[in-house]
Amino acid sequence: MARLPIDDHLAPLYSLGQVADMLRVQQAFLRRLDEFEVVRPHRSAGGQRRYSRDDITRVQYVVELSDEGMTLIAIRRILELERQVEALTRELEATRRLLPPGGPRPPG
Repeated sequence: MARLPIDDHLAPLYSLGQVADMLRVQQAFLRRLDEFEVVRPHRSAGGQRRYSRDDITRVQYVVELSDEGMTLIAIRRILELERQVEALTRELEATRRLLPPGGPRPPG
């Protein structure tokens, strides 16, 4: 059976207004997140913003950081650093899988 878009957390299914209502935020706030490249939703063929469940989760996190007094520029940097940490963690785990059990062996 084929997967439905509703099952895909990356499917851009929700409009700007729907997300604003769900999260109880202003539509202008969501537009600013897009303008500041903090949360970049997909665009429909007509140019309307469409949010995935993944985008909505990210917006919720941004709202929490904003409520703590962070600026959008600071939030964008935090998100960038978190992505870098995730990438480095994956790289470290992949490297560890290449090592023999018990770690590297001393030469010779």
